[in-house]
Amino acid sequence: MMTPETPVTPHPAPVGVVVDGYSVGKFLPAAFQRLGADVVHLQSTPEFLSTVPPPDLRPYLANVVHDGLEGTAKQLAEYAPVCILPGQETGVMPADLFAEYLGLPGNGSALSLSRRDKYEMIEALRSAGIHCARQLKSADPAEIVEWAQRESAYPVVVKPLSSASADGVFICRNAQEVRAAAVSVLGSYDIFERRNTEVLVQSFLQGTEYIVDIVRGPGGGRHVCGVWEYEKTETGSRRIYDKDVLLTPDNEPVAELVAYLDTVLEALEIRFGAAHAEIIMTPEGPALVEIGARLNGNLEPGFHDACTDGNQADLLALACVRPEEYARRFTGKTMYRKRHEGIVYHGQTSLSGVVAAIDERVLAEIGALNTVHLAVPRVAPGDRLRPTTDLLSSPLRVYLTGSNHQDLMADYRRIVALKDDVFRLV
Repeated sequence: MMTPETPVTPHPAPVGVVVDGYSVGKFLPAAFQRLGADVVHLQSTPEFLSTVPPPDLRPYLANVVHDGLEGTAKQLAEYAPVCILPGQETGVMPADLFAEYLGLPGNGSALSLSRRDKYEMIEALRSAGIHCARQLKSADPAEIVEWAQRESAYPVVVKPLSSASADGVFICRNAQEVRAAAVSVLGSYDIFERRNTEVLVQSFLQGTEYIVDIVRGPGGGRHVCGVWEYEKTETGSRRIYDKDVLLTPDNEPVAELVAYLDTVLEALEIRFGAAHAEIIMTPEGPALVEIGARLNGNLEPGFHDACTDGNQADLLALACVRPEEYARRFTGKTMYRKRHEGIVYHGQTSLSGVVAAIDERVLAEIGALNTVHLAVPRVAPGDRLRPTTDLLSSPLRVYLTGSNHQDLMADYRRIVALKDDVFRLV
């Protein structure tokens, strides 16, 4: 823990630090500012990652570039921050490290790797006696194939150790597919520009997959922000996200999923901040796919506020800036209230080519549907559109909410019919 020789002059307003505010991290500055707080950005790499759009630094007081523990901590300490939070996966370990060093609320660095590396994550659960997949990691495709043949009934799952958004995830039904998947992953780079020098193979978890999103405050109060059921389509060796459907808190299997997640949080020592878990309800009970110690990548604050009684970004900011208020509202283990039905649709395409333009007329037609809260193209003119194999290659995201699930589904079917017309290709 850092002990500065001279007292730090507090900033006039509370200050939060966001590490790598790419993607979903963009919602944290506004959440802090709504509470009268400021934010500083910590860039964990010398240059911004080239694989994702750079963070918008305009809402931040400053951008501090990580250049070593002591020097960077000294710069951050000048702002007397109340918290250090990850803006995406690459920010998890630096946030753990600097929060610990500066004596701020956090999860500590002892199990940081288990919160990022998917092999270490599942091994931590196994050590705690928690139901989870069988697995092996290796740099040798032959060893991966041998394990699949010997240890697990097909199918098996082959994937990178620390990527996200279903990047490089393959469902393999025979030895040939396992070898091809392992070779594909090994030597490639994940979406965070990390070289995949090893590959992970796991037993296939049969069942329905769910999302469970939570926030934990400094006093340990755990609030479930939402439980969603994944609906996917299967294409070859890929299971592709189609939509997330919000569940009512008293529906099955919400209580069982949440109880299981509480054991996962303890095993991984996620005791403060946000977490986004993906869990499959197998015939033997819940089993973790993976968990991110950060916000849900599909977060859209206005949409989540419309569907439930609070979005992750604002609740996390409240836990940091006004911990006493958070503790009063979320003492112990609490559950969200469902206000309206909610669906997040992940558009799929079989098209391939360079986007010449977005057809604003078609996009406006989608946006005008009664249950559509927001429709967001995820490619822009000049980008290459490719057939959808994962969340990264989904070209359109649409948020739907309303009082009647049938109305959402009717609009969903209309969107599916229009989705490819949004993009004009060269």
